[in-house]
Amino acid sequence: MKELIFSTNNAHKLSEAQALLEGKFALKTLRECGITEDIPETAETLEGNALLKARYVHERTGADCFADDTGLEVEALGGAPGVRSARYAGDEHDFDANNTLLLKNLEGESNRKARFRTVIALILGGKEYLFEGIVEGTIIDHMSGSKGFGYDPMFVPEGDTRTFAEMSAEEKNAISHRGRAVAKLVEFLQNN
Repeated sequence: MKELIFSTNNAHKLSEAQALLEGKFALKTLRECGITEDIPETAETLEGNALLKARYVHERTGADCFADDTGLEVEALGGAPGVRSARYAGDEHDFDANNTLLLKNLEGESNRKARFRTVIALILGGKEYLFEGIVEGTIIDHMSGSKGFGYDPMFVPEGDTRTFAEMSAEEKNAISHRGRAVAKLVEFLQNN
């Protein structure tokens, strides 16, 4: 089975990716490769951050790897929080604080359109590839559901009435931004 390093220390992202790649590829974690430090995310775009993380791991291991960066882009906020989604309320990566700030910034706003966007950067055989997954939806005015992570309790994808946090992992993965990006990654890996 083909082995890939997933350049993340985020346990939620790792479990989602493992579920999507199960039986197709063996995922190695950063810890298994001896990388325990936080990888810098200093780019101004999701693409840039995904590439930074993948290059960081590739330079240290020489192995095939991939990294992702995900952002919630809210139309009424000019695309914010976007690339700063995990650090929207500060550098602590505090999901509750991020959600509270987002609700505060959308108070009284009728336009609740938003989208989740994931960009995956793959380094395979020394070459770089990018894959994107997008899911459109809306931000509700309260948190609902206990599953998922991040902004999942407030994001309702188009075509559903539930937030991502109200769905099972399988339901979310079937339609999520990360699921769509990983599907493109898997298709590419199976054909190359």
